[in-house]
Amino acid sequence: MRSFLRELRNLKKIREEDIKEYLKKDPSLESKWQLFFHGGFQALQLYRISHLFYRHDLKFISYFFYYLSRIFYSVDIHPGAIIEPGVVIDHGIGTVIGSTVTIGKGTLIYHGVTLGSRNIQKGKRHPDIGRNVLIGCGASVLGPIKIGDNVQIGANSVVLSSVPSNVKVAGIPAKIVGWTNVQEIPEYIEWIV
Repeated sequence: MRSFLRELRNLKKIREEDIKEYLKKDPSLESKWQLFFHGGFQALQLYRISHLFYRHDLKFISYFFYYLSRIFYSVDIHPGAIIEPGVVIDHGIGTVIGSTVTIGKGTLIYHGVTLGSRNIQKGKRHPDIGRNVLIGCGASVLGPIKIGDNVQIGANSVVLSSVPSNVKVAGIPAKIVGWTNVQEIPEYIEWIV
């Protein structure tokens, strides 16, 4: 019970890291209070609560918050997914994140993204997304693959195999089309959106 309460209090610190990244990566935000009306941010916060209950085996409560996120924001983030603090889900509508996904800090996910599976077997079946990754709108990253740090995935791309760090990928299936050579994804990248 103590660990649950400690983690519950820690959600405030995680929320602050999320807010900091949103303000850095969403040029339409003028102040952090606008996040109260931001569907992607609200869905991410509901996921964080859901994930906390899920980790402490309070599955009914966990799935209740998961359900609220799907109904109110049209964002489907399974409570079993692991999302580090400081991730941005821009808009969020139509975003699907599977149960065994991991997402690193600094990642920016646009609307309509699927981080999903290619089969129905148990165990690890979803992608691991590195840090400072940009995933363009409508992109699908499927299967138990690894996406390196500082990767940019083009809009509507379908990624079916692992991607090394510091590259741009695009297409169906996605192929390397360039290099990022950056430590952080820029706020606006014209070729992605």
